[in-house]
Amino acid sequence: MKKLLFQFDTDAYPSVFDNVVAYDGGADHVTGYGAVTPKNLTPLVEGTIFTRSPKEKKNTAIFVGGSDMLAGQELFTAVQKHFFPGFQVSIMLDSNGSNTTAAAGVAKLLSSSALAGKKAVVLAGTGPVGQRVAAMLAMEGAEVTITSRELKRAGQACQAMKKRFDVTITPLVAKTHDQRGETINDAQIVFATGAAGIELIGPEHWQKNDTIEIMADANATPPVGIGGTDMMDKGQQRQGKIIWGAIGFGTLKLALHRHCIGQLFEDNKQILDAEEIFNIAKKMTLENSNTGK
Repeated sequence: MKKLLFQFDTDAYPSVFDNVVAYDGGADHVTGYGAVTPKNLTPLVEGTIFTRSPKEKKNTAIFVGGSDMLAGQELFTAVQKHFFPGFQVSIMLDSNGSNTTAAAGVAKLLSSSALAGKKAVVLAGTGPVGQRVAAMLAMEGAEVTITSRELKRAGQACQAMKKRFDVTITPLVAKTHDQRGETINDAQIVFATGAAGIELIGPEHWQKNDTIEIMADANATPPVGIGGTDMMDKGQQRQGKIIWGAIGFGTLKLALHRHCIGQLFEDNKQILDAEEIFNIAKKMTLENSNTGK
């Protein structure tokens, strides 16, 4: 029986990236639907749960994506409200790649250094990836601050993370390179999650900072978010700091995404959101380190 993945995207056009990775993850056929909302998804969900027999339902799964994490989270929840005993399929949320990207990045930080009790700053942390990174760092026991050019936006992001993950994140305004540089003065962990091709801090803001232990940058489009680092950095030592670039932990991100797709077809009760995906990332990282990969 073929493994069918139905891609529910909140954007007008389903993500090509997610489509390709779905096939690479083991789906035999991927069907993408765009502009899916809680109001129009009922017939789509019913098509997945009312077709195959209970033993065969593991061969049908749903992937929720799109560029808007809040819309994706709402859709992810709405889909599950249509499930009932004996009639459900596995489902995964990865809007904007935020769950897999954040999980891979933070898992790599964990493989390089303990995070509990340390001060962490997520630069430009109000976007989907930044919020997930901040939440995962907090779940690991770090004291987390996110920066934004607008206090209101940062505050709203922190409130959203409190509601969703029950973690406390501190919002901070930082509009310029120097202001962002000041926010990391006493941090041990720095994670940049800004827009593609925008530098957030320069080399002068971190290279002589004696408190910083480890940094990561999710930007894979030059110039990178943390000046003086490289997107290919894979746990590199620079100025006494451990650096992870976007491509450096991107290998794990892709492997994690593919692994999660494959796991959807193990049974029909997989519910993969941030926490579950993060746990898988940590397990994969540990296994890779034990095998020397």
